[in-house]
Amino acid sequence: MQDTCPTAQGEQSIFFINGYPCKNPTEINAQDFKSTKLTVAGDTDNYLQSNVTMLTASEFPGLNTLGLSVSRTDLERDGSVPLHSHPRSSELLFVVSGVVFAGFVDTNDKIFQTVLRKGDVFVFPKGLLHFCLSGGFERATALSFYNSQSPGVVNIGGVFGIDQERIVNITRSLVTDRDEL
Repeated sequence: MQDTCPTAQGEQSIFFINGYPCKNPTEINAQDFKSTKLTVAGDTDNYLQSNVTMLTASEFPGLNTLGLSVSRTDLERDGSVPLHSHPRSSELLFVVSGVVFAGFVDTNDKIFQTVLRKGDVFVFPKGLLHFCLSGGFERATALSFYNSQSPGVVNIGGVFGIDQERIVNITRSLVTDRDEL
């Protein structure tokens, strides 16, 4: 039994486990528990004008077996993260800067949406379709925390063969009160 189990990078396991093989305890050091991969903004020069940088146990060894992962979302002025879900995790979204319009759809097809500003937090329940859009006149940055070391992502466009433009339009149509932005 050990307190920590940083991922043994590149090591193959002969066992099928829900996680990654552990690094030899004698080789564990502080760098296994630190990452700088979220310090710089992601590339938002794309159709969605957004970028999500996800860190799971495969990219951040210290997360292995802790049931946690983290991501950084960068949104340009008209950026969006269209409807998607995480089948293995809830998501806690924390706005670092800017204004974000976020929401989710429950199993009764009810939409829960709100405007978030710097310091605000919003939760997306496990497995439910959710989205976020830039809601201001500037860039927005948010950090998300997941209660799974591998939350998974299901993009509805990919599942149903719907192009990104249509998904973005569907996502934007969910905004019921544009005056809130």
